[in-house]
Amino acid sequence: MPTMVDCPTCGNKVEWSEKSKYRPFCSERCKQIDLGAWAEEKYTIPAVNPPKDFEDDGLPPR
Repeated sequence: MPTMVDCPTCGNKVEWSEKSKYRPFCSERCKQIDLGAWAEEKYTIPAVNPPKDFEDDGLPPR
């Protein structure tokens, strides 16, 4: 039985195999919608602020 995943855009089931051209997306349309969301900065990766006792070089104070 092939592995099935949910399309990140619409939730449709997608077979995770080489015959699924747009995996993990179900279609070119869903792939483009996701790309557009990244381009519009709708998705973000949170930044982690270093502790205040670290110097600019990232090493602890000496």
